[in-house]
Amino acid sequence: MNRYKQIVIGASFILAIALFIWGYNFLKGNDIFNKQTIYYARYHEVSGLEISNPVVINGMRIGQVSRMKFDPNMSGDIIVELWVYSNFPIPENSIARIFSSDIMGSKAVDIKLGNSSNLAKDSDTLATSIEASLMEEVNAQVQPIKAKAENLLASIDTLVTAFQTIFNESARKNLSESFDNLNQSFSNIQSATSNLDTLMLTEGDRVASILKNIDSLTRTLSNNREKFASIIGNFELISDSLAKADIPGTFNRANNTLDELDLILAKINAGEGTIGMLMHNDTLYMELNKSAEELNLLLKDIRENPKRYVKFSLF
Repeated sequence: MNRYKQIVIGASFILAIALFIWGYNFLKGNDIFNKQTIYYARYHEVSGLEISNPVVINGMRIGQVSRMKFDPNMSGDIIVELWVYSNFPIPENSIARIFSSDIMGSKAVDIKLGNSSNLAKDSDTLATSIEASLMEEVNAQVQPIKAKAENLLASIDTLVTAFQTIFNESARKNLSESFDNLNQSFSNIQSATSNLDTLMLTEGDRVASILKNIDSLTRTLSNNREKFASIIGNFELISDSLAKADIPGTFNRANNTLDELDLILAKINAGEGTIGMLMHNDTLYMELNKSAEELNLLLKDIRENPKRYVKFSLF
């Protein structure tokens, strides 16, 4: 009987130890009764990842972080050991991404499944990535707003400075004078408008007549479009004729003629030829004049005494 009690007590103690070990691993997320696949991931930093943090696929927990250690090559990288309990196939080009699993910043490892036909094996090292932290995302969103706010403050400061410069005593005086001049300009415009209205009332018939004449002229021009086109065509023909004419040659011939005329006049001025002698020799002029007088006397005598020169005989 005592031996039976000892066996029961020993079995109970062993069962208690087994339950304690199972419970401890269960609380840590380890299921010692299921087969575990171990994968490794290398990170330059783990961003607050801790042992026992979950490993998930599409939000479903399939394992946990079992161990973390520095790379033995002293590079500062951290080797993370991932225990996966699920038999779900994981392609070898999948990515183990550290992300924030809740608003408090708790970390977990999300395995982004790749598209490779080859599956990752036990003890394989997966590719890694790290989700930007909330602070980094906030900074990324706030930084452009901060830059815009700084530019806006600078613009406001410039605007305030400009207002201070504009609204000093001298500027206010000039601004007041400008408004006075503007009022005077509006008064002048109003006066001119009034004068124009008066002119339209008093000279309305004349303006209407002028507009009627302009309309008549417009109709005349419209009715004689063909004639104007013919006139323009004639001008084009004249222009073409002038363009085709040998105007330079004509001017050259005219210049040659003028040169010859200058030569003739030069000879006359020099007393050469009959005309030159007549102009420069008084004797020739006098002889010609004397001959003309004698010829006149002869003609007069013939008229007065024709019988001296002409004899008539009938038989």
